[in-house]
Amino acid sequence: MPEQEMNQVPPYEFYTQKRWENWLGRARESGFQIKESEEEAGKESAIFVNMVDDVILACLKVVARFDKDMLSREKALEILAEIRDIVLSEVEPISEDINLMIDSVQTSLMGALIAFECYVMGDYDEGADIAELVKSAIEAESSDNLEFALDYTAQCGALILKGKSLPEEVMADLPYGIVAEWLDGIDSISAAMVGSDSYKEFDEEDEEDVV
Repeated sequence: MPEQEMNQVPPYEFYTQKRWENWLGRARESGFQIKESEEEAGKESAIFVNMVDDVILACLKVVARFDKDMLSREKALEILAEIRDIVLSEVEPISEDINLMIDSVQTSLMGALIAFECYVMGDYDEGADIAELVKSAIEAESSDNLEFALDYTAQCGALILKGKSLPEEVMADLPYGIVAEWLDGIDSISAAMVGSDSYKEFDEEDEEDVV
């Protein structure tokens, strides 16, 4: 699609500040507390999983339109940056446990968002091995080189968006750390893509902010 036609696409809000604030409101109202029982914690923490998934779905819609040449690279990156600014902005403290969960949400989203940006930029090698990239990211983290660690993580995510899969054995053996949290975001992208491809076909006029 020619650049001038791309710029004539009607404005569509893929994600909004209001939507994020609604999720934060739900988190606040949940009264979430970290429990000893995994079952109880799992039920109550669903709000935070859904929070991540909602942002990722919005980003997948951006990428789907980019892939169809309905958005230019510049415009897609601009929209992703707007989403990043919304969801990674500082959140006012709610409670110790909820604050910890929101911090985890934002760290996971950081991993996901840099993956989307890497994909749109085309700044990755399609022939790269995901397991090796994860290994490199973990090694970079252990050397306190978080910039390289983030770059390797971004490339992992770009490959997932290209259709590759995260090796289960790699995810199972991840040492606890920031790379593991970033990769949680990448894993959420993978799960969203497997769960449904409805994000590829959406009607802008019917889309509602139902959160």
